[in-house]
Amino acid sequence: MTSFRHLLSRTRGQSQGAITRLIDPYVLGEKLKPFVFLDYFEARVQPGFGFGMHPHSGLATLTWQPHTDVRYHDTTGQSGVLPAGGVEWMNAGGGAWHRGHLLGQGMAKGIQLWVAMPPEIEEATAVGLYIPPAAVPLQALPDGQMRVLLGRYGNSGSSIPAHQDMFCGVLELRNATEYHVEVPSGHDVCWACLFEGQAMIAGVRASRAELLVLGGAGRIKVKTSGPAAVLIGTAKRHEFPLVLGGSSVHTNPKSLMRSQHRIRQLGRELAQAGQL
Repeated sequence: MTSFRHLLSRTRGQSQGAITRLIDPYVLGEKLKPFVFLDYFEARVQPGFGFGMHPHSGLATLTWQPHTDVRYHDTTGQSGVLPAGGVEWMNAGGGAWHRGHLLGQGMAKGIQLWVAMPPEIEEATAVGLYIPPAAVPLQALPDGQMRVLLGRYGNSGSSIPAHQDMFCGVLELRNATEYHVEVPSGHDVCWACLFEGQAMIAGVRASRAELLVLGGAGRIKVKTSGPAAVLIGTAKRHEFPLVLGGSSVHTNPKSLMRSQHRIRQLGRELAQAGQL
């Protein structure tokens, strides 16, 4: 008999202009770790809209902007333009700074996710990956596809090293249909967010940009009335404490202290170079 995940809670998060914060490290992040932060972005933009240089440590950020190219720069020495639909993965390790500015004009939407790293990675050398849209895996489904942003679904797997057992993807369905999303049996963290269209998720009608926290075991039932896209995250629970400091998330206070020292060093170098 097929078992399905059920709704535990739902939230519309906190809106801050164009950004809706659906997962916050200080609230839902503790329940959903390694997913400790999720921002949903939707706004009418002009070229140059975005975020200046800012730091992270102890975590990785995953950013997906399906509707606009993004100009990026980071302190791993990388800069360029990531075409619309590509994935940015910044594993900040022991400290890194990055920035991104949208190059498109008109309506744009996207997400940024923070993933807590295990102790052996949280102070490692920072790594920035910029995956072009053609290299983002697509798993074909009977009436759509799963866009694999992180981890694996079916026969399709991301090249991004997540350093833990987890998955994040966008279920894209073309028509009115019902689809059952497979979830690995060991994944005890599970959530979904309606990105586009209309859908019933785990038996409840979802609102766009609303986070649904799911419990139980088994698959996720998604029923649509037309074209729709659903952002999904599942994982084995991160077993370490969350030690927080601004835009840093570590497993222990000493790692946080060392990494914030490194961030300050990098900040001074950026200021001297006229980049802050």
